[in-house]
Amino acid sequence: MIPVRCFSCGKVISNYWDEYKRRVDGGEDKAAVLDNLGITRYCCRRMFLSHVELVDVLSPYQ
Repeated sequence: MIPVRCFSCGKVISNYWDEYKRRVDGGEDKAAVLDNLGITRYCCRRMFLSHVELVDVLSPYQ
C-alpha cells in the first residue's frame, strides 16, 4: 500500500503506482518509467524506489 501523497511535497502519487509496478515488472528501466509518468521530483521518486509491499507478507498473520 503506497501512501496517497508524497511525504515531502504532498503531490498525489498513488494513482501512478499500478502503472509503475506493471511496467517495471515487465522489464523496463525504473528511471525511464518514472520520467515517462511525469514523476520528476526527487522526493516523489524516492517514494516509488524505496517502497516495499508488505501487505502480501503480513496478510497470512491476520
